[in-house]
Amino acid sequence: MYRIAEKKNLTEDIIMLGVEAPHITKNARAGNFIVVINDEKGERVPLTIYDWNPQKGIVYMVFQTVGTSTYKLGQREVGESIFAIAGPLGRPFEVNKYGNVVIIGGGVGVPAIFPIARSLKEAGNKVTSIMGFRTKGLIILEEEMKSVSSELKLATNDGSKGVKGLVTDVLQSMIDAGEKIDLVIAIGPAIMMKVVSDLTRKYNLKTIVSLNAVMVDASGMCGGCRVTIKDKDEGKDKVYYSCVDGPDFDGHDVDFDELMSRQAAYKPEEAQSLNHCRLNGIINKAEKNG
Repeated sequence: MYRIAEKKNLTEDIIMLGVEAPHITKNARAGNFIVVINDEKGERVPLTIYDWNPQKGIVYMVFQTVGTSTYKLGQREVGESIFAIAGPLGRPFEVNKYGNVVIIGGGVGVPAIFPIARSLKEAGNKVTSIMGFRTKGLIILEEEMKSVSSELKLATNDGSKGVKGLVTDVLQSMIDAGEKIDLVIAIGPAIMMKVVSDLTRKYNLKTIVSLNAVMVDASGMCGGCRVTIKDKDEGKDKVYYSCVDGPDFDGHDVDFDELMSRQAAYKPEEAQSLNHCRLNGIINKAEKNG
């Protein structure tokens, strides 16, 4: 059992938990993820590691309450315990001195870019972070991202803060201004990563994306998180597993249409489960948080 040491509501339905898990914090690196099981009968939920404190042995996760498991997790309070946490999992982000790096986060993808931006800046890169949200009220971790970025740019769909438009509009303006960009990193909804990759492909800008594929065991055994990647050396498509081969891949080689199709495969079952929990009063408390 893993005790919850901290909890903070970042928005109405986005929650940050700090959980005592020293075995995670000893080995965590930027880009790793964990698998969380809320209770003995809970499903395995993969969550990116937002931050970690080795001295206190606390690992931080940020998630949105969208389905049964995350609603139940969101009901947990400080002092209560989570049944199990496994990790760190996945290949860590390859931190080097690239030069001028643009790192893009959309919505709940922002917590995932935080440790990567921090590591890249510490390695001597110029890090321009672009965060995109639907509206001002949904912005999270703005001050935290400022602290790990050389420059922070905001975009909102409705123009309530920052640039009115999408993250790709901000990136396009940088390209049009002739800014030298050595690497682009995009983490967020699959459609956002696809659009970013489509844009950067036109300018031959190396782009790394982090794939949030459907996972079950997160150890490469189930095949649920398989993704199709174009192998440049062999000149053909190959299947990889985002849990053990990723989660980071070259955005120009990802079959995003397949990824989005697989992400939607269990939507009816997820809706049915959520409706069942609502009817039985299982997630009433969680819905106060979102």
